Amino acid sequence: MTDNNNQILEIIINKIKSNRISTTEVADCLGKKGVLTGVYPLNRMQFRVGKVFLAYAFNDSNWEVHEQLQDVNKGDIVLVETYNCNDRAVFGDLVSKFLTLYKQVSAIVVNGYLRDTHNLIKENYPIWCKGFTPIGCYNRKNEIELDHEIVNSWSKKYNGAIAVCDDAGVVIIPPDSINEEFSEMLDFIELQEDIWYYCIDTKKWSTYDTVCLKKYLDVELLPDELREKFKQFNKKRN
Repeated sequence: MTDNNNQILEIIINKIKSNRISTTEVADCLGKKGVLTGVYPLNRMQFRVGKVFLAYAFNDSNWEVHEQLQDVNKGDIVLVETYNCNDRAVFGDLVSKFLTLYKQVSAIVVNGYLRDTHNLIKENYPIWCKGFTPIGCYNRKNEIELDHEIVNSWSKKYNGAIAVCDDAGVVIIPPDSINEEFSEMLDFIELQEDIWYYCIDTKKWSTYDTVCLKKYLDVELLPDELREKFKQFNKKRN
């Protein structure tokens, strides 16, 4: 990743964090895409955003996850993929404590299952996952590496990506969307939300007039320049 890409990535992360831009708004900017299907928060009222650090477990083993997580950076969002783990928990309280307390990651996202649920809830860890089970993976090193095509597909999806996590779930901003255009779209989605609430709360318009007909584009509610920008913005989103 180039210095310019890193700079844009940090700008987008800081923008989402400082404005608490929700997964709903981020998904809208992505054309209503990006959700990590079936992954939900363990503890409510958590909001996290950060650069994705990819780890993965496979063949009922979490050995490689322990090995990979040694290299995670402060502020990263750890995202663990699973393959052929048969609904076994990837890890539980020990790894969650290590990552949250000592590595100081922003969040833990597991596209699979966790265990030690009572401790994870008690400690209020920022965790998103598919579910829970008392049955864990084995701690044994795989003799054969995971198929490179699977690893490459995950790497393409997550390396250089941003994860946004809140009560609705997890949305991934892919590497090819980490650019100035997407940063600008975040600004517009925030402004559009403000305009919609103004139309409903102050102008007393219906949601049909506001959201569907977008009458604020046809009346003297917005300056001409801003009106044209909104028209272009909505074309890109729809």
